[in-house]
Amino acid sequence: MEINRPDVVAEVTAAFERYEQALVSNDVEMLDELFWQSPQTIRYGATENLYGYEAIAAFRASRPTADLSRTLSNTVITTYGRDFATANTEYRRISSGKTGRQSQTWVRTPEGWRVVCAHVSFLG
Repeated sequence: MEINRPDVVAEVTAAFERYEQALVSNDVEMLDELFWQSPQTIRYGATENLYGYEAIAAFRASRPTADLSRTLSNTVITTYGRDFATANTEYRRISSGKTGRQSQTWVRTPEGWRVVCAHVSFLG
């Protein structure tokens, strides 16, 4: 297995950046598109555990939209072969100063790169 093929890293980085832009601009349609539409998709959030795409989409449609701007640091994207990747980052909310971390597992699907598992948590 080839780790961090430059072309695959570039693809996943672009998908990760689309996700980040959609997140801070509350582009729910794009956020929904970038998650794998499957009952097996999981998202553990700061205050919620969501099992399946439908639960994740329902959360996105109703989540608070305040304090979305943030800065990222220590972002690490690692690809494994051509079809699997992880993205991990730390973030700081601009208005509140809250800090946290985010992990995503990405898989290449026929529709493109999709998040199949995600975890978001705040640091103390």
